[in-house]
Amino acid sequence: MKIRISYPPIESDKGVPLLGQNRQFQWFSEPTYIYPMVPAYAATVLKQAGYEVSWDDAIAEGKRYKDWLGEIRKQRPDLLVIETKTPVVKKHWRIIDDLKTACPETKVVLMGDHVTALPEESFEQCKVDFVLTGGDYDFLLLNLARYLEGNEPLEPGIWHRADGAIQNTGPFVLKHDLNTLPFVDRELTRWDLYNRLNGNYKTFPGTYTMVGRDCWWHRCTFCSWTTLFPTYRTGAPERLVQEIGMLIEQVGVKEVFDDTGTFPVGAWIRKFSKLMIEKGYHKKVRLGCNMRFGALSLEEYRLMRQAGFRMLLFGLESAHQETLDRIRKNNTVARIIDSCKKAKQAGLEPHLTIMFGYPWETKEHARKTLELGKYLLKKGYADTMQATLMVPYPGTPLFEECKEQGLLRTLDWDRYDMREPVMETPLKDDEISEMTQGMYKVAFDPEFVGRKILGLRRKDDGKFLFRAAKKVAGHLRDFGR
Repeated sequence: MKIRISYPPIESDKGVPLLGQNRQFQWFSEPTYIYPMVPAYAATVLKQAGYEVSWDDAIAEGKRYKDWLGEIRKQRPDLLVIETKTPVVKKHWRIIDDLKTACPETKVVLMGDHVTALPEESFEQCKVDFVLTGGDYDFLLLNLARYLEGNEPLEPGIWHRADGAIQNTGPFVLKHDLNTLPFVDRELTRWDLYNRLNGNYKTFPGTYTMVGRDCWWHRCTFCSWTTLFPTYRTGAPERLVQEIGMLIEQVGVKEVFDDTGTFPVGAWIRKFSKLMIEKGYHKKVRLGCNMRFGALSLEEYRLMRQAGFRMLLFGLESAHQETLDRIRKNNTVARIIDSCKKAKQAGLEPHLTIMFGYPWETKEHARKTLELGKYLLKKGYADTMQATLMVPYPGTPLFEECKEQGLLRTLDWDRYDMREPVMETPLKDDEISEMTQGMYKVAFDPEFVGRKILGLRRKDDGKFLFRAAKKVAGHLRDFGR
């Protein structure tokens, strides 16, 4: 069986779509590519099971749509798999219909958070054959391939057409053991496509790992991946250490970012850090991960720094306590500041994610967030940040809340792409854009720039600063009105 895991070209004057392995979709003026780890696991698992697998990220490769479709006609895969998200699902519906016209015998599979929330919709809108719900695409794709060969019944979580009707196998169940997965076949999944154009790396080449799925807090009302991974699982710390060692030795990686929604803490992270030091890997690679404010002590931050960690990505989201409570962040401004200070004291580099445009957010509320972000960056308690518009994705509690209260401006999924607010909010549209741009403009503040220049220690630091400036300029264009 020939199986093609594909990210079809999406041609738009908005820029490059940040789709794979991304919890919040965005068009980027400056190309950024994130290694889609779960689909990469899927490709690896299928290949090891004896299937003919091809990795096809036409977005990262810069292919034209007509050329890509011509490749499909020539290869005629038995199974073609597409990960989708809300802002591009309508485009994927049209692509699927093109595929079924070009290769009617090819079975097409959709997976992702949007179709997990609304699985029947895609069957009604296009000629898709299967929809995988939940986030364990790797395990479900292997099961689907074996089912099509007549060797296994379908697992829970798979929707399909049968006898002229849309049928499903029941709610998905996250029972799969992550420790049974092979390490991702980096050559098969073209890791070179993602090893440079990514702002999470200071040194190159860089790559991703994903030891857990997805976040041990998993209560934030806006996060689309809570629909995929409502329960939290991790692989063993020894497994991740072994994988990092393999990446160092086999592909010469210099930086690794683990994209688990929130990296494991407690005894897990202490054991992992000590193993990194024992193996000597802390001298050969820099590490980054997603983390929550208040999850670690100063001693644990220091241990992470000794183990090779450089960057910690924190979801700040808002500095208004009512907003933090309503989106269930379980956070306070005091905890945000304290965690940033401790991480910096330990020698780590905090990165902040910030959002504007909540449906209850006033200009005063938003300004508090803007001022806190500026303060942390200018004083050197945080090193970098990303600011975006709040988008309520289907399947999230925030989407349901807005739908029930009549706060959604549109259900045209094309417009859920961060180029405009899609919720009613006390702020004017221009004010939301100004707040978002205001965060990026900190990059040109004399105090911030001076601190960055004084902090330069290595050639990599200077190169990273230059790349970051280009990214900032791109984001200012992304959110310009």
